[in-house]
Amino acid sequence: MSKGYLTTHVLDTARGAPAAGLRIALYRISGESRMKLLEMTTNADGRTDSPILPQGRFEPGEYELIFHAGAYLRASGQAGAAPLFLDRIPIRFGISDGAAHYHVPLLLSPYGYSTYRGS
Repeated sequence: MSKGYLTTHVLDTARGAPAAGLRIALYRISGESRMKLLEMTTNADGRTDSPILPQGRFEPGEYELIFHAGAYLRASGQAGAAPLFLDRIPIRFGISDGAAHYHVPLLLSPYGYSTYRGS
């Protein structure tokens, strides 16, 4: 069994607060196709209640997180005019170490975002 796991969280940098209630989908990438593994929503701390890819399901490969930022931005009154500049934010990344903790956070504002491999 793999000992690694994947976590994420979302910070609303425009408001200086966690992004609660933001839907996140995780996909496994294989060549030109992708398979949806699960979907979660951030809690009051901007995190998922459990690892988005827990031990036992975690394995090396290529993945994609889709952050449904548009619905969150609309609900928080930050959306601006339609169409939104940022609606769905895809972050594609690779996992090479099946025993490591991978953390892929999103720093979000209505007109920009950034990510990194955290700890």
